[in-house]
Amino acid sequence: MDGPDEAVVVNSSRLKSVVWNDFDRVKRGETYMAVCRHCKRILSGSSTSGTSHLRNHLTRCHKRSNHDITQFLTRGKRKQSNLALTKYNSVQIKNEMVTVASNTCEQGLKSGNMSMGSFNVDQRKSQTDLARMIIMHGYPLSMVEDIGFKTFVRNLQPLFDLVTVDKVQADCMEIYRKEKHRIYEELDKLPGKVSLSAERWTSNGDTAYLSLIAHFIDDSWELKKRVLNFLAIDPFQAEDLLSEVIMTNLRNWDIDRKLFSLTVDNCSTYDRIVYRIRDQLSQRKLLVCEGQLFDVRCAANTVKLLVQDVLGTSREISDKVREAIRFVQNSQATREKFEEIVRLVGANCQQLLSLDNPFRWNSTYSMLETALEYKEALSQLQEHDPSFSIFPSCLDWDRLRAITSILKFFHEVSNVFAGGKHSTANSYFAEICDIHLQLIEWCQKSDDFVSSLALKLKTKFDEYWKKCSLIMAIAAILDPRFKMKLVEYYYPQIYGDTALDCIDIVSNCIKALYNGLANYNPLAAHGQCSNSETSGSAVKDRLTGFDRFLHENSVNQNIKSDLDKYLEEPLFPRSVDFSILNWWKVHEPRYPVLSMMARNILGIPISKVSHESLFDFRDRALNHCWNSLKPDSLQAMLCSQDWMQYGFEVTESKSLPTPTFVLRYDAN
Repeated sequence: MDGPDEAVVVNSSRLKSVVWNDFDRVKRGETYMAVCRHCKRILSGSSTSGTSHLRNHLTRCHKRSNHDITQFLTRGKRKQSNLALTKYNSVQIKNEMVTVASNTCEQGLKSGNMSMGSFNVDQRKSQTDLARMIIMHGYPLSMVEDIGFKTFVRNLQPLFDLVTVDKVQADCMEIYRKEKHRIYEELDKLPGKVSLSAERWTSNGDTAYLSLIAHFIDDSWELKKRVLNFLAIDPFQAEDLLSEVIMTNLRNWDIDRKLFSLTVDNCSTYDRIVYRIRDQLSQRKLLVCEGQLFDVRCAANTVKLLVQDVLGTSREISDKVREAIRFVQNSQATREKFEEIVRLVGANCQQLLSLDNPFRWNSTYSMLETALEYKEALSQLQEHDPSFSIFPSCLDWDRLRAITSILKFFHEVSNVFAGGKHSTANSYFAEICDIHLQLIEWCQKSDDFVSSLALKLKTKFDEYWKKCSLIMAIAAILDPRFKMKLVEYYYPQIYGDTALDCIDIVSNCIKALYNGLANYNPLAAHGQCSNSETSGSAVKDRLTGFDRFLHENSVNQNIKSDLDKYLEEPLFPRSVDFSILNWWKVHEPRYPVLSMMARNILGIPISKVSHESLFDFRDRALNHCWNSLKPDSLQAMLCSQDWMQYGFEVTESKSLPTPTFVLRYDAN
């Protein structure tokens, strides 16, 4: 039995907290004490006292902070031995043992890869950094409870308190609330209008989602977009209810009063939704030109719809090509025979025959184009192998050539749409006009197969042209390299004898837009608008009525507006590195009203499809890591990921890595 004055070091290997790596737990009689291994201070070691006071001591322990780095890095559990302490006092514990540093740690120290500073941990900051990492890269929240992650963190920084899923989720929600407020302030201070795009997403289950994205040009003339909402919706929900959901969220962001346009997919499902939203905004007189520029249908989505019709018409031929490729790839003997025939016929093909992914139309186009290159070799294979029965006929090959030519044209157009990270609205007019002219040419072909297919495509395209051609023409006019000349070049080819009337419609619309802005801000019309006024901070002026009077009289006296000056001046030279936003930024003082109009028009998302889904027929799909989250949490994660991508959350560093995009595309 130990005497009353004897103290015993208790085996603490079963204690869970890593804080005991820096303390000896000593029992003296019935009392437990914790003795700091660095400064020998005695603290309570009772199980009812917890470990918070021990952690607090470690953060203040000077001897621990200044302790030899080698000893600190190699500190571990003490060798298991029952070390008895006799004549224990508060000054010193005899026979203290320190683990010797390993060779690896010594090498790291010599190479200068390890910090010599304090090892204190900012628990709050570390938890926030962990939440940021999960959001940025789309990691599952449950990773914080994985054994591998816990082991890694404990070895990296033993003082960090590991968190639960609920805790890290709460940290993510805190980041979301903080960043949402910043986005709200950014939108509130915008000098111009906001355009909105809506996009459907899916998950592994039956749940559908609607993503609402704001597009705008800020006061520095930079084109930006921000995900505002990610809403779980019922796929069978009535259009009027869905339109009200969108309006509610616009009001929550306080941008219903500054909404310029809404871009959606080119399908009838959205017709009533757009109509109801436009009607509500028009009743409050919040839309320009009575809302005729509000409804924008996605250009890339329209091209995908046209391609779907092309592939639908040629499905039987495409299936024959697939069967032919499967036959060639069916056995090693057949492949070798086919390769021999390819050499004999002298086919100079750049790609190998391969099956397509039917969900990605560029893959189908590539398959058909490659099959055409192997046409002669496939014909020879049919003659050598009677079992090769499913094979395109001569008529099929002729039609396949026409189909491939059509797909090639749409493939080139789609690549133009994907050319820039964020394309301004002026970039699309020429491409859409070329589609229009190409459809007219195909309709006039003598080949009934091509002409009938082109007629079907043109009927669908005309609906799109009717909705969107005006806004694209106005955007092209605001490009100083083209102005009215591009419209005057294309419209006679498209409209023929009625071209002048159509050009007048465009001209009258842009004048109406200009006059609406000039009447709203007569100071800007006279070039007298100060920077504070153009940025939206209203300065009370009792003579604004007088300014309006001057503007009205200047119109009556035929004084040239900045719109007239802009249109009359020579075109700006075309160049590859031209930036239209930089041009308007420089010329904003010269064209105060027109620049406001350019800011609103050029920020419209004529195409909203991302580069990743440009050729994909399916809706965008959620990453499996997050699709089980509740709607509110999912919205917080996806919105925060988007906002952090642009550097809103991290203020300590100047730049952020691009986050892993939360998308998946199934191969089947």
